Amino acid sequence: MLRRHFDYYFRYLDRDARAGVVVFLVAVPLCLGIAVASGAPPFSGVITGIVGGLVVSVLSGSQLSVSGPAAGLTVIVATTVEKLGFDAMLLAVALAGLMQLAMGYLRAGVIGAFFPSAVIKGMLAAIGLILIMKQLPHAVGYDADAEADLSFLEDDSHTHLSLLWDAFHSISTGAVIVSVVSLGIMLLWDAPQIKKHRYLSLLPGALVAVLFGVLYNIVAKTLFPSLAIASQHLVNVPAIFGPIDFAHELNFPDFTRLLDVQIYVIAATLALVGSLETLLSLEAVDKLDPLKRVAPTNQELKAQGVGNFVSGMLGGLPITAVIVRSSANIDAGAHSKAASFIHGLLLLLSAMFLSSVLNMIPLACLAAVLILTGYKLAKPKLFVQQYEKGFNQFAPFAVTVGAILSSDLLKGMAIGMAVGLFFVLRANYHSAFTLTRDGRNYLLRLQKDVSFLNKAQLRNFLESIEQDSYLVIDGTRAGFIDQDIMETIQDFIKAASDYNIRVELKDMRGLEPVNGLVAAE
Repeated sequence: MLRRHFDYYFRYLDRDARAGVVVFLVAVPLCLGIAVASGAPPFSGVITGIVGGLVVSVLSGSQLSVSGPAAGLTVIVATTVEKLGFDAMLLAVALAGLMQLAMGYLRAGVIGAFFPSAVIKGMLAAIGLILIMKQLPHAVGYDADAEADLSFLEDDSHTHLSLLWDAFHSISTGAVIVSVVSLGIMLLWDAPQIKKHRYLSLLPGALVAVLFGVLYNIVAKTLFPSLAIASQHLVNVPAIFGPIDFAHELNFPDFTRLLDVQIYVIAATLALVGSLETLLSLEAVDKLDPLKRVAPTNQELKAQGVGNFVSGMLGGLPITAVIVRSSANIDAGAHSKAASFIHGLLLLLSAMFLSSVLNMIPLACLAAVLILTGYKLAKPKLFVQQYEKGFNQFAPFAVTVGAILSSDLLKGMAIGMAVGLFFVLRANYHSAFTLTRDGRNYLLRLQKDVSFLNKAQLRNFLESIEQDSYLVIDGTRAGFIDQDIMETIQDFIKAASDYNIRVELKDMRGLEPVNGLVAAE
């Protein structure tokens, strides 16, 4: 909103408003669930979502990214709250924001560009699968826990597969009806006939699904109590009536801990991990953007820094760019950052005036929204496309998916990066040199920049040169030649005279002539 004229945002306001409503519906249970998982008051998650929408979206350079409470930081936050208290944690969040702001000015955002495309796509697919597995219990009315972090393992070390098995043995008929019909409504709303309709196209499918869920439960409680949805399977936000009650729910940092070294250690951890999670999400959002816009990463770090400072000062949790809400935003047809701003505004207004209405929404409705989002992130077609690109692309993709499912987002990305780096090095190793032979004449060509990693391959090629031969080493195509490579060639030339091998160098910059060497620079 700072870099473009306001008329740009008004031009697409209808699309962004619909998307903002969808993201708002998705954000409510996520904000509450992450706060509960972090050992913080539920309302702190709502504060975080509001700041992410109203502050970060304005300062961010990304048009489609949505920021909110960070699922990947729940363990750090929960440990801090338990050891130091909630108010001390708020101080750490505010300090982390200042550190992120400094990182933005130091141009640390370039880190995100070093993640291979296959690893990013693997992250998206894994998140999609986790979303589906996390939300299926809500869809069948089994699990009242609203936590939606990005870990495959629950706190009791059981996987979501075991939870799914338990869930399907404790099905609530009412929840299943709501989730199935909600999915049907959203799929119907994606049909061309609805999109072309003058009035129906103005309503987001997710909103229609939520309205159905609320009306269904009202009717069921009156006419069919056995098919009604229990209260623990409804959204649960604090009862607030107006700005004064809202202000009373705010918490403030404990500034008496400013000299506590532990606070700064925690703040640095939050800043580093949160920045990495944000940059990963930003890379993923750029790939999902239909217009393929590239968000400025350093500006994003600055925006996140300001957002975390404000969130900590008002009683909120750490903020990052979040792929689940961002994916829902893109899927709902958002065009600009106005959608994220609208979602933050709706969170604020609903927290102040509509808490009783929000508490009527079945979690099964929201589960249906997230299941559909998860499916679109992890479509079978994506796996087929990666497989068709070859093993070098499919292996990092598949390993990233498996690693995230078996651990968490950051550990899984680290494993995926290691595998991706291995394949990059392997490709570099095999394509650095070519050796051509014509009788007793050899041409060893450096195909590109070469480093010490290629030294073993170079030695193998040089050892294959027969005695009484003539060798041309051509470095024309190499912009950079590592010193280790130079020394290996120099050593070979010194020993070549014993085997009656004459060597000619072509454009091998910096290599000194020795006996048996013909320089052709």
